[in-house]
Amino acid sequence: MYTNDRLLILDADGTTIDAFKAIEKTFAHHGMDIGPLARFQKRRNIFKYLGGLKEMPQNLRQQLGRGTRAKIVETLTEVYREEAIMFEGMERLIRRIAAEPDIKVGIVTRNITNSPVETLTRLFDRHGIEPDLLDFLVHLPLSEDKLPYFRRTREEFEINPARAFACGDEAKDFRAAVNTGMHPFMVSYGFEDFDRLHLKHEIPAEVISRTPDELSWRVLHALGLDAD
Repeated sequence: MYTNDRLLILDADGTTIDAFKAIEKTFAHHGMDIGPLARFQKRRNIFKYLGGLKEMPQNLRQQLGRGTRAKIVETLTEVYREEAIMFEGMERLIRRIAAEPDIKVGIVTRNITNSPVETLTRLFDRHGIEPDLLDFLVHLPLSEDKLPYFRRTREEFEINPARAFACGDEAKDFRAAVNTGMHPFMVSYGFEDFDRLHLKHEIPAEVISRTPDELSWRVLHALGLDAD
């Protein structure tokens, strides 16, 4: 049996949080250059953090040193906790949805900082998203698929798949949502651009938002909520 509640699962990095700026600042602190967002979005996952042909030699030298990777993650963690920002309008969207008693809303993320739940809790708190506003904040290892976590979250709240939604910025987020019977919301301002999502991964253009404002409008409209 299902409840009459609805469910919205949000991704953190690249959907809710401007992860690229945080990574860019972290790289600069360690003498590296990640390159512009447009090129970052087009790289295959294995190369995303090595940079393009221009940036790769210097980045490799910096990343291969003893203990360097741990130091980079430490810096990234501090940047997230003290400086990283949410995309414009996302705090307002979360607060609007959290105000609805029949909608469960929260985060499922592969965030790579140290103690990621604590890190994201501090970041959200800086933006006025107190921990009790979210119904869940789930972290999974980078190597694991979101699909079982989506299913587990939906089953925990006894939500009908037809009343469940998931937002993400990578093709694997789309597949996880669809394969658990949820409606996918995709964005092309995060880790993958519109052409890569639509042309390479064949994700329907109709579910891809190019800006945070467009995502907010799509989500609120789907949930039958007004922007106020």
